[in-house]
Amino acid sequence: MSSPTGEPTIRRAGPDDAQTLAALGERTFRETFEHLYSAEDLAVFLAEAYSLERTRADLADPTKASWLVEAGGEAIGYALAGPSSLPHDKVTPSCGELKRIYFARDRQGGGLGKALFAEVMAWLQADGPRDVWIGVWSENHGALRFYERQGFAKAGEYGFKVGKTTDREFILRRSAESFSKQPPQLTGSRHNFA
Repeated sequence: MSSPTGEPTIRRAGPDDAQTLAALGERTFRETFEHLYSAEDLAVFLAEAYSLERTRADLADPTKASWLVEAGGEAIGYALAGPSSLPHDKVTPSCGELKRIYFARDRQGGGLGKALFAEVMAWLQADGPRDVWIGVWSENHGALRFYERQGFAKAGEYGFKVGKTTDREFILRRSAESFSKQPPQLTGSRHNFA
């Protein structure tokens, strides 16, 4: 929930949050990308990526973590991180990945995205510096600029499937060494990363 002052809060999600996360995940993906896909392709993807079963499995996986951003009693944003599963030959089992970070369209801006991003990066580095990877749609220029400012660089590309559609996705990487030299920033940006 939001703080007593009504300010948005960020917290780790738990098993009881599965339904909220699944619904928010589907909502934010639709708000951000629905215009790109056929109804059939979108339905196939959402049924797999944002199902309640998949969300429960992510929450139960000890190698993954999810966060919720709440304001006014409503979930307005979330993130998911864990071991990297991106198709790149330099990804190792010790690498981390920011898998998802989204905000509801009407709640974007105000620096919450950057604060949530910093929480995720801190969790990914909690056991010591490690490489972090992110997959980003090649046309999401705002997110690409944000990640570049955070020290990520393009390391490759792959095809991201949404139903029968294959999107061009960029693979970004930030090295463990860079995290050991500079901790994630908590303030500044008003950008949403969806």
